[in-house]
Amino acid sequence: MFIQVPQPLAYAEALLEQFARLACAADDAALLGGLVLGLAELSGCELTQLYLLDADHTRLGMTAECLEGRLQPREARSLPADYKGEQLLQFALCQNRVVCLTDLPGSLHETSFLPTGAVPWQSLLCVPILNDQERVEGLLVCVSSRSIELQAFADSLGRLGTFVLRQLHLLQRLRRRVDDSQPMRVSVPSISAYGLIGKSAPMRQTCSMISKVLHSPYTVLLRGETGTGKEVVARAIHDYGPRRSQAFIVQNCAALPESLLESELFGYSKGAFTGASRNRPGLFDAANGGTLLLDEVGDLPLPLQAKLLRVLQEGEIRPLGSNDTHKIDVRILAATHRDLSVMVSEGTFREDLYYRLSQFPIELPALRQRGDDIVDLARHFADKACAFLQRDALCWSDAALDHLCGYAFPGNVRELKGLVERAVLLCEGGQLLAEHFTLRAEAAPDDVRLNLRERLEQVERGLLLDCLRKNEGNQSLSARELGLPRRTLLYRLGRLNINLGEVNA
Repeated sequence: MFIQVPQPLAYAEALLEQFARLACAADDAALLGGLVLGLAELSGCELTQLYLLDADHTRLGMTAECLEGRLQPREARSLPADYKGEQLLQFALCQNRVVCLTDLPGSLHETSFLPTGAVPWQSLLCVPILNDQERVEGLLVCVSSRSIELQAFADSLGRLGTFVLRQLHLLQRLRRRVDDSQPMRVSVPSISAYGLIGKSAPMRQTCSMISKVLHSPYTVLLRGETGTGKEVVARAIHDYGPRRSQAFIVQNCAALPESLLESELFGYSKGAFTGASRNRPGLFDAANGGTLLLDEVGDLPLPLQAKLLRVLQEGEIRPLGSNDTHKIDVRILAATHRDLSVMVSEGTFREDLYYRLSQFPIELPALRQRGDDIVDLARHFADKACAFLQRDALCWSDAALDHLCGYAFPGNVRELKGLVERAVLLCEGGQLLAEHFTLRAEAAPDDVRLNLRERLEQVERGLLLDCLRKNEGNQSLSARELGLPRRTLLYRLGRLNINLGEVNA
């Protein structure tokens, strides 16, 4: 660790002294201020800074700064709330990479996060600091106006930063134990922090689940009805996670037949099949370093399920027509509206893949369960539609909002978005009214004198028709979704006089 450091023995003694001094810090300010002062003494740099992620791991803020041997008590309001625009800091944070530069003026890196001085800064060292789970939780920055090589300090300073991080967590735990008189505040991530809209309890629970898995490598299974925003949540996990600077790719597993889907995901080698005139990388390669969302993973054919399981377990793929495998680094997110556990019991989905995908399941609430979120979403979609159409913003009548809030929204957020956009087009004045919204209503029975058996048959008929229309007339899928053998479904269709013409109507 100290071979390339000038005077390694003296440096080791100074480093040990810093560890001992910081271990005695009595509060957070003394600990963090002592760290940046220690960085300045060890590296010989005129400027040292400490950046830490917030509790949600979504914002990077400056926590302490030392300039010319003195702590700089800059007011919080004078600092950016988040340094997400600083590419150099974000690169070190997201890639867990040490950045060492010896010619800052000649580099292409923006350094607006550094204070300006009479003499330009020449050398910079940026070191990620890790928590106990080996995840990046902050950055150490050492800067000098002299052109010096700082790379040799990276390893030891990183270990010092990790030690301080553990001490900080220890102080926080001790403080919570002592202060029993005050109820402990639970940090609830802000809904807006992930670009999601709504303040309802189900959405706050969803946001809390996102924050727990955001910076972990675990596979996430997003479950929920069609139109609940599974792809939106998947993009939030990517955009606010450590892979945000890399690719985010979506593939709908139900959109392609098995042969095309396999080549789309895994790629192929030249000559693998007729028409394969060149090597073509697949989506796993295209998403290398980033995130791949497998939408409607419940429709993945069984042979491809086995290949996906190997990707998840071994982190390697083999293109079609190739004898060689190669490693990839892709975070896989999966989404489905189907009950995969039922499909496992029916033998249509691999049990081992199910347990591997559902490492961290997140159940997205239906819109009818989200209460006042309907109003917030409706206003949001109306504002976006007006901006797209380049027209003035519209106000809402109370009757229109009440009309929407009383609707069950079987199509969830996607249906609401379509209804609002249509209403904006229909609205000729400056206010959205109830008549601008056409909501589906349940048909009332034509004959209120039906007996119990006739009413039950009417309910069953409507249920079967809805399921068949949802699955585009596919009787096998409909039987599976209804939990019936296919022969039983065919018998019920014949008994209730349901024909394909009614399904496609």
